[in-house]
Amino acid sequence: MLYLFLGMLVGKSTANFKDCYTGCLVLCLFQSKYVFTCGLKCIKDCIEPSSTTDFQYFRKLSCATSFCTNISTKENPNGEKVDECVNSCSKPCMKN
Repeated sequence: MLYLFLGMLVGKSTANFKDCYTGCLVLCLFQSKYVFTCGLKCIKDCIEPSSTTDFQYFRKLSCATSFCTNISTKENPNGEKVDECVNSCSKPCMKN
């Protein structure tokens, strides 16, 4: 029953990023002990491809995997904080 419930959280078409990521991470950690590896997998699996360009999608994915994978722990997936981090990757780069 637990797997069915968590599986529902992972579906990209019905869940937002936070729910998708949290469910994915919990399921992944049942099979693996490496939070970092699971974080990478779940960020990749839960970021929706951009409808505008592949470049924007890969820029966001690169940013998220570089800066957002260290937020989660085995004890706390921190889905909300990871979601905020990933969303900040959508903002345009600032020039000084």
